[in-house]
Amino acid sequence: MKAVVIGLGLIGGSLALNLKQNKFINCVYGIDLNKEHLKEALELGLIHQEISFDNINECDLIFLCTPVSAIISIIKELSKLNLSKNTSIIEFGSTKESIKKAIPSELKSQFILAHPMAGTENSGPKAAFKELFTNAVCVLCIDKEVNNFHEHRIIELLSSLKMRLVFMDEKEHDHHSAIISHLPHIISFSLANYVLACEDKKHILNLAGGSFSDMSRIAKSSPLMWQNIFKENKENVLASLKDFKEELKKFEDFVNNDDYEALFKWLQNANELRKIL
Repeated sequence: MKAVVIGLGLIGGSLALNLKQNKFINCVYGIDLNKEHLKEALELGLIHQEISFDNINECDLIFLCTPVSAIISIIKELSKLNLSKNTSIIEFGSTKESIKKAIPSELKSQFILAHPMAGTENSGPKAAFKELFTNAVCVLCIDKEVNNFHEHRIIELLSSLKMRLVFMDEKEHDHHSAIISHLPHIISFSLANYVLACEDKKHILNLAGGSFSDMSRIAKSSPLMWQNIFKENKENVLASLKDFKEELKKFEDFVNNDDYEALFKWLQNANELRKIL
């Protein structure tokens, strides 16, 4: 089989690297509007060769690993290519509802929505590594119109990457992602901005311990990528932020009212997360 990965950053590059080692895939092509990324992907051996968009109809697998807005634009172009019904299209976007709405009827039977819950604060082809997906959860939002051939093909392929597959619809995905993935990034970016505004570099370097490093690590993530994610999942992100402010208010009230017994119970309840993770 032939596969093409569109978008050769951390996710797309790591995927391409894994696909190159898959015994059922004999060629992995790459496409990236950033010519420097494409050059790096070739030099790093993430892909076999580049391919023009007009020629991807010769591929059996098409992976879309770009920001959501770009995925939606690519979908429009894919609908013009008269792709074979045996070509599987898989997108790895961070949100799902807007992508689902953008899929034209002629592509619905072969289009899979997927989201590997994997990543680091680094970006670009140089950040890619083969083990990124190992033991990572991959959410699959498989529409009832998807042909069984494509469903089984993708489940088998993603399982071969040692990912743990979880199934839900696109609305559930975007809701839960806002709380568990997107909100922590908001908190981290906010913390980083607050500390930068209040402290000079010397004090940050001298006083920052493991807790600050852990909390601020993901604030090093790509601003462009996260701007896009917050925009695409606006309603869910704002809802999760509203609820989180209520949780912060509890802490404020406990301390303001010297209710340290309630504060202790609140802290103790948070420790329950250890039993899950």
